Amino acid sequence: MKVEVYKPKIDTRYDETAIVSHDTTSLLAQPVGDSSKLLEISPDTTVVGVDEAQFFDMELPSVCQELALRGIRVIVAGLDMDFRGVPFGPMPALLAVAEYVTKVHAICVHCGNLATHSYRLAEEDSVVLLGEKGQYEPRCRSCYQMGNILRLK
Repeated sequence: MKVEVYKPKIDTRYDETAIVSHDTTSLLAQPVGDSSKLLEISPDTTVVGVDEAQFFDMELPSVCQELALRGIRVIVAGLDMDFRGVPFGPMPALLAVAEYVTKVHAICVHCGNLATHSYRLAEEDSVVLLGEKGQYEPRCRSCYQMGNILRLK
């Protein structure tokens, strides 16, 4: 299969032209600033991968649907909620139109339960803060809420 992989241009945490996991596994990707660029794929492409979808513009769901209507398999990865526990960018709309959804959880660093939230350790209010291990930690709902209560005191 001919595969093309994309990432948001703003995500330069580990590499400008690769998707890199926290354990340093990497995959070459094309950085784009606008989701419409995904429509410019080569004619023989059969699979399109999109990483960090939460950082893309709100047109990403319609772009993904257009690609799917062309017969292209579209695989999208991204966070469903931001650090405030609010649905993140185009993710809710993507989840609504997806044929298949696999929700993967980390493990809460405090209690060992499934982590459903990204708890921001940094004292920064902007929604988008590209972070690595030291700026966020995975937490379950209870530990996430407990941290926010303590932070407000």
